[in-house]
Amino acid sequence: MSLALMWQYVISPAFLQGAWMTLLITVSALLCGVVMGLILALLQEAPFRAGRIVAFIYLWLFRGTPVLFQIIFVYNVLPGFGISLPAFTCAVLALSLNEGAYMAEILRSGLQAVKSGQRTAGMALGMTPVQIMRKIVLPQAARIVLPPMGNQMISMLKSSALVSVIAVQELLLIANQTASASFRYFEALCAAGIYYLLLTSIFMLFQAWLERSLDPKQRRRRWQRTASAGVTQSGSQREIS
Repeated sequence: MSLALMWQYVISPAFLQGAWMTLLITVSALLCGVVMGLILALLQEAPFRAGRIVAFIYLWLFRGTPVLFQIIFVYNVLPGFGISLPAFTCAVLALSLNEGAYMAEILRSGLQAVKSGQRTAGMALGMTPVQIMRKIVLPQAARIVLPPMGNQMISMLKSSALVSVIAVQELLLIANQTASASFRYFEALCAAGIYYLLLTSIFMLFQAWLERSLDPKQRRRRWQRTASAGVTQSGSQREIS
């Protein structure tokens, strides 16, 4: 065991590039997965049957097969239909399709948790269904779904290591290649583990910041502090006058 060698791996350009690729894959797949999940969640709540059937088939297909199978399928099968995509694009596409299925269930539970009386109140105010969804339902659902979405974010970070099977130069593949060349598996894998823990910690801090920002009690306290500061400043100006 050599701590100096492990530190050299941590600061090496190859590991930095691998960590950046892992982060890029994770964020890209998450953003696409959230968009797809929201569409599927809305289809599940749609009044027309065709939309619910499409959502059910999608969820059945992508929740019922392993994500590794989906990555290999997208990378190896699509070229047979004349669709040739770079390995990075195949990785993001496969992870996004898989993530969309799980995000759909998370977002659907959040939408259903908003009481129907909230929608009725919006209709009484003359809001359109789109305005009700955007201004009433989604802001409340966001606070509910944030913790499980944070868990999915961390899970996606770890699942990104699976794309090494299609030779995407992400963090784990870099660590394996480095260890295979030098036979220093402990140092190389520990260096990769440090990056995974660092990225996971960043995601957890980001989730905690979002939860505080969306918490009505925190926003009410900030508003009260701002109002108190404004009143104090106004009173000081009157005394000076």
